[in-house]
Amino acid sequence: MPLARISVPRQRSSADRKAISAGIHAALQEAFNVPADDLFHLVTEHDPDSGLIRSASYLGIEYSDDLTIIQITVSDTRTLEQKKQLFRLIARNLAAKPGLRPQDVFINLIEVKKENWSFGNGEAQYA
Repeated sequence: MPLARISVPRQRSSADRKAISAGIHAALQEAFNVPADDLFHLVTEHDPDSGLIRSASYLGIEYSDDLTIIQITVSDTRTLEQKKQLFRLIARNLAAKPGLRPQDVFINLIEVKKENWSFGNGEAQYA
């Protein structure tokens, strides 16, 4: 049920984009018990100097031109500990491959009610 929007710097290769998606999905599977075939990711590219308007730092975290922004929409059924685990796992996975600094992994989690999903056929499968 997660829908991930992933914004990566334009200079990232196709292999890097796939590795980022795979790392996020692996974290979702481990932390949120998401099924393997529940994979819906939208990957967009941004130019560091014009496609992403941002601060150079926030809360003591210094960002580089590799800043990657991940926004994940999920049903509002997870605990605080599961959410913290998800954030840690995503940062760890993306540091391992494709080598992102944990400081450049920005994650926003959006929670919605289960009845707000339709996976096709005009049906609310979770309602």
